[in-house]
Amino acid sequence: MPSQRFSHGRIRQADYHPAGQQLDLHFDNRTVLAYKHVPQEVYRRLCSAPNPGTYWEDRIAEEYPKGVPLARPADAGGAKQWSDLFGGDDTPKES
Repeated sequence: MPSQRFSHGRIRQADYHPAGQQLDLHFDNRTVLAYKHVPQEVYRRLCSAPNPGTYWEDRIAEEYPKGVPLARPADAGGAKQWSDLFGGDDTPKES
């Protein structure tokens, strides 16, 4: 799976899944948006754009249907959330 990290702008990482033509975009606010039926050429152009955020707004956001991200964003430092380990909400309960 091709992946590209960006050092500036709102988009921090783009993951492309060629088999399903899905593009997962990781944003600086830790959200992940997924788009289906995205040709590999569009992913290539996103990665080479001077401003990937603008390219996303102009060429991807309204052009391709949204999907379900294939990968969740990692927590800072790679720590897992409570719900990832035990299910439910992220608040530990007293016994």
